[in-house]
Amino acid sequence: MRIKEKEITDIKGIEEIITKAKVCRLAMSLNDCPYVVPVCFGYKDEIIYFHSAKKGKKVDILKQNNKVCFEFDIDHELVESEKGCNWGMNFKSVIGFGKTYFIENPEEKQKALDIIMQQYTTKHFKFPAKQLNNTLVWKIDIEQITGKKSGY
Repeated sequence: MRIKEKEITDIKGIEEIITKAKVCRLAMSLNDCPYVVPVCFGYKDEIIYFHSAKKGKKVDILKQNNKVCFEFDIDHELVESEKGCNWGMNFKSVIGFGKTYFIENPEEKQKALDIIMQQYTTKHFKFPAKQLNNTLVWKIDIEQITGKKSGY
């Protein structure tokens, strides 16, 4: 990171950002063509979980190349100034890299979907077998992660 005082290195600080985030931006690539999508997610024990339909561009790409980059950001605040060059943005963010893997086992899928739902609510849901069967559940094994803050 170019400006070291903006770097967040401790995992607790990084996890605080992830826990507060509502969207994960998931970047992937196929044949040198990048593709980024916002996804709902869950995070627990240094693993990111997300789900999708069984078909679509994201699925096609991840089946061929499971390497991803992910990004979270929170606490956005525009910083205004009299001079245009002094405008900026306060924020906290996390960027990382990892590999995605399918979760096939129904019990593991249920647990992963519970972790995703816990990102957004304290309610617990039971997913019927038909829904579990019709839903792809993925996990990202994180290989590298860093945080950054500006203005905080």
